[in-house]
Amino acid sequence: RVGYVNDTYVLNPTKQQLHRSKLDLVVAGTAQAVLMVESEADILPEDVMLGAVVYGHEQMQAVIQAINELADEVNPEVWDWKAPETNAELVAKVKDIAGSLIAEAFKIRQKQARTAKLDEAWAAVEAALINEETDTLAKNEIKGIFKQLEADVVRGQILAGQPRIDGRDTRTVRPINIQTNVLPRTHGSALFTRGETQALAVATLGTSRDEQIIDALSGEYTDRFMLHYNFPPYSTGEVGRVGAPKRREIGHGRLAKRALVAVLPKPEDFNYTMRVVSEITESNGSSSMASVCGGCLSLLSAGVPLKAHVAGIAMGLILEDNKFAVLTDILGDEDHLGDMDFKVAGTTDGVTALQMDIKIQGITKEIMQIALA
Repeated sequence: RVGYVNDTYVLNPTKQQLHRSKLDLVVAGTAQAVLMVESEADILPEDVMLGAVVYGHEQMQAVIQAINELADEVNPEVWDWKAPETNAELVAKVKDIAGSLIAEAFKIRQKQARTAKLDEAWAAVEAALINEETDTLAKNEIKGIFKQLEADVVRGQILAGQPRIDGRDTRTVRPINIQTNVLPRTHGSALFTRGETQALAVATLGTSRDEQIIDALSGEYTDRFMLHYNFPPYSTGEVGRVGAPKRREIGHGRLAKRALVAVLPKPEDFNYTMRVVSEITESNGSSSMASVCGGCLSLLSAGVPLKAHVAGIAMGLILEDNKFAVLTDILGDEDHLGDMDFKVAGTTDGVTALQMDIKIQGITKEIMQIALA
């Protein structure tokens, strides 16, 4: 954990130091690279945020060394696991049946039409290679090969410098449409649309008596700002049970909340309790960052005197050997088939929230610098 007090990085700050810190960042990694980042910041410049990640990675080396020394002392038996060999003949069959259909599918810019084309490709594979006698393991192997072909097509096109799935280059943001005050009976509301991702954000104001009471490990306190994120199944064209919020909805809501906390007015300047609810009405990548944008707009619509305007975006990564491409404003397919989901929120002056998770063995300072730029 890294804090930033009096323009100095602080390793594992105490509770008292965190109250004075402009940064609360948690970083995880290996001896070689960074794996995950989670942070909240008080509008800090990109170079300070990057420096905090690098500082955290440097400081964790002592812990990694201690773990390695303990492992050497215990000398556990290493499990010699080997990945199953790829069935080259089966790969060739699937590619012959569905390769051209998959390539055609990823030239379609609309998500639903693209999904329908991929379903058509999978149906052709099923009809040719799967029957009643095919066991579950064989079905899963065929499905895995099909998914790998999807990834190969998307990743190969991007690394070759070709347009992305929806025709954009690596730096272009999808078209944005904003409508405010869309709900006449609420204190504030905004409909934020970016490409095929849309969030309806609603802001409600209350008195100080409406503050949420938190019973935490550190004791009881009240919170005057709440942000709730809802992701109903219909937002991705599916049917499912709608019940209590699950960990994904809770986590996305927390991220969006952290992004906005830094710009809220002080209690003495605006003595109201604020609640934002973000309803995702359609989703094709980065709905949490749409919630940041919609949440900021709905608060402004409600008359909250924010210190600055906040926006958020998700960056992606395609990495093969020594070649890589950093993607701006990723789609759902690019998140699924890519190597990184790097969410950044902030104002024109600096970063307020950062979250990164990756599917590879780590990323370098150079890649993070490009993603933050």
